[in-house]
Amino acid sequence: MSNVITTRVSDEVLTMIDQLAASRERSRAWIANRLIEVAVSRQIEFDDFVQAGIDSADRGDLISQEEMENWFEQRVAARALAIAAE
Repeated sequence: MSNVITTRVSDEVLTMIDQLAASRERSRAWIANRLIEVAVSRQIEFDDFVQAGIDSADRGDLISQEEMENWFEQRVAARALAIAAE
Protein backbone atom coordinates (compact mmCIF):
# COMPACT_ATOMS: atom_id res chain seq x y z
CA MET A 1 0.00 0.00 0.00
CA SER A 2 1.23 3.48 -0.70
CA ASN A 3 0.06 6.85 0.54
CA VAL A 4 0.32 10.34 -0.83
CA ILE A 5 1.89 13.19 1.11
CA THR A 6 2.47 16.75 -0.01
CA THR A 7 5.41 18.97 0.82
CA ARG A 8 6.93 22.17 -0.41
CA VAL A 9 10.54 22.29 -1.57
CA SER A 10 12.69 25.11 -2.83
CA ASP A 11 13.52 25.51 -6.50
CA GLU A 12 17.04 24.33 -5.71
CA VAL A 13 15.85 21.12 -4.07
CA LEU A 14 13.43 20.43 -6.91
CA THR A 15 16.27 20.88 -9.38
CA MET A 16 18.39 18.39 -7.46
CA ILE A 17 15.50 15.90 -7.33
CA ASP A 18 15.01 16.30 -11.06
CA GLN A 19 18.71 15.71 -11.68
CA LEU A 20 18.64 12.52 -9.62
CA ALA A 21 15.45 11.35 -11.30
CA ALA A 22 16.89 11.93 -14.76
CA SER A 23 20.22 10.26 -13.99
CA ARG A 24 18.45 7.19 -12.62
CA GLU A 25 15.59 7.19 -15.09
CA ARG A 26 13.11 7.36 -12.22
CA SER A 27 10.22 9.64 -11.35
CA ARG A 28 10.32 12.50 -8.88
CA ALA A 29 7.98 10.48 -6.67
CA TRP A 30 10.34 7.47 -6.69
CA ILE A 31 13.32 9.67 -5.77
CA ALA A 32 11.40 11.49 -3.03
CA ASN A 33 10.13 8.21 -1.58
CA ARG A 34 13.59 6.66 -1.58
CA LEU A 35 15.24 9.70 0.01
CA ILE A 36 12.55 9.93 2.70
CA GLU A 37 12.85 6.20 3.38
CA VAL A 38 16.63 6.44 3.81
CA ALA A 39 16.46 9.58 5.95
CA VAL A 40 13.76 8.18 8.23
CA SER A 41 15.60 4.87 8.63
CA ARG A 42 18.83 6.65 9.54
CA GLN A 43 17.04 8.92 12.01
CA ILE A 44 15.36 5.96 13.69
CA GLU A 45 18.72 4.16 13.95
CA PHE A 46 20.26 7.29 15.49
CA ASP A 47 17.37 7.71 17.92
CA ASP A 48 17.74 4.05 18.95
CA PHE A 49 21.50 4.58 19.44
CA VAL A 50 20.88 7.62 21.63
CA GLN A 51 18.22 5.77 23.63
CA ALA A 52 20.63 2.87 24.20
CA GLY A 53 23.10 5.39 25.64
CA ILE A 54 20.44 6.93 27.86
CA ASP A 55 19.36 3.47 29.05
CA SER A 56 22.98 2.58 29.76
CA ALA A 57 23.47 5.77 31.77
CA ASP A 58 20.24 5.14 33.67
CA ARG A 59 21.61 1.71 34.66
CA GLY A 60 24.82 3.37 35.86
CA ASP A 61 26.96 1.90 33.09
CA LEU A 62 29.24 4.91 32.86
CA ILE A 63 32.95 5.57 32.65
CA SER A 64 34.85 8.58 33.93
CA GLN A 65 36.30 11.31 31.77
CA GLU A 66 39.77 10.05 32.72
CA GLU A 67 38.92 6.50 31.64
CA MET A 68 37.58 7.80 28.33
CA GLU A 69 40.69 9.91 27.71
CA ASN A 70 42.94 6.91 28.46
CA TRP A 71 40.91 4.70 26.13
CA PHE A 72 41.09 7.32 23.39
CA GLU A 73 44.85 7.82 23.81
CA GLN A 74 45.37 4.06 23.58
CA ARG A 75 43.37 3.93 20.35
CA VAL A 76 45.34 6.83 18.86
CA ALA A 77 48.65 5.22 19.86
CA ALA A 78 47.60 1.84 18.43
CA ARG A 79 46.56 3.49 15.15
CA ALA A 80 49.87 5.38 14.97
CA LEU A 81 51.75 2.11 15.42
CA ALA A 82 49.65 0.45 12.72
CA ILE A 83 50.33 3.30 10.30
CA ALA A 84 54.05 3.23 11.08
CA ALA A 85 54.13 -0.51 10.42
CA GLU A 86 52.58 -0.15 6.96
